[in-house]
Amino acid sequence: MGFKVGVCQFKPELMQTEKNLEKMESLLESVSADLIVLPELAASGYLFNSEEEVQIIAEDSYDGPTSILFQKLAKQNNTSYVVGFAEKTGDGIYNSAMLINPDAFIHIYRKTHLFYEEKKWFKAGDTGFKVFKAKNNVKVGLMICFDWIFPESARSLALAGAQIIVHPTNLVLPWCQQAMLIRSLENGVFSATSNRTGTDKAGIKELHFTGMSQIVDTKGQIIHRMNKVEESVFVTEIDPLESEDKNITEFNNLILDRRTEFYRS
Repeated sequence: MGFKVGVCQFKPELMQTEKNLEKMESLLESVSADLIVLPELAASGYLFNSEEEVQIIAEDSYDGPTSILFQKLAKQNNTSYVVGFAEKTGDGIYNSAMLINPDAFIHIYRKTHLFYEEKKWFKAGDTGFKVFKAKNNVKVGLMICFDWIFPESARSLALAGAQIIVHPTNLVLPWCQQAMLIRSLENGVFSATSNRTGTDKAGIKELHFTGMSQIVDTKGQIIHRMNKVEESVFVTEIDPLESEDKNITEFNNLILDRRTEFYRS
C-alpha cells in the first residue's frame, strides 16, 4: 500500500503564533501527502521566561488557532497532520501534539517525559502512549521530543500496533536522530521525526536547534534526512504494511521472542 508521509522543518519565531501559522500554511498549502509531521510547539517557539508567557501562547485543542488552521488544511489538502502546540486545559497546560485528519477528527497526545525547563511550564502528560488512525486507516503512534531517550516510549507504541511513529521535536541535544534509527529497527516500524531549526533567545537564555528532520524505515535505514538549517517539506512514499512483519530470521521475531518475565520495570 503506497502512503505518502512527510516532515516539515522550519524556524518558528518565539511568541509569534500568527507569523508561525502563516509560515506553516505557506510551506504546506501546495504539498500533496497523506501524512505530514511538524515540530513540537510549532506555533509558539520553545524558550519561555515565565508562566505568563506560556499562558499567552497556550491554546485550546479544538478551537485554538493551530487547530483551526490545520482543520482547514486537512480538509483542503486531504492530508493528516501532526503538529505540536501548548495545550490549555482546565487543570493546566500540556506540551501536546494533535493529529488532525481530513474528516477534521482530532486526536491528542500529551508529552510524557518533560525535558529541562519544560518541567517549570507544563504538566507531565497523562494520555499515555496510544495509537491512532490517520488517513487511509494507517496506524500512527505519537511521541514528542525527549520521549525518544526512553525506549519504552517507542516500544509501547509498537506493541499497540503503530505502523509509523510520528515524532514532533525541538531538539537541542546531538543524539536523537541517530537514536531514532535504533527505535525504528528494534521495533520494526517507520519513524518520522520533525525538528525545527534556528535559535530561540529569551533574555540571557539561548537554545540552538539541530534541524536534521528525518524519515526512517523499519530496518533503521534513513530514507531522507534534512540538513541543519533548511526550511522545507520532504515527502516520500512508504508501505506501512511493512511494519506488520516483525520477523528478523525465520526463527526470530521482535515481539514474540521477548522474555518479559526476565525484564525489570
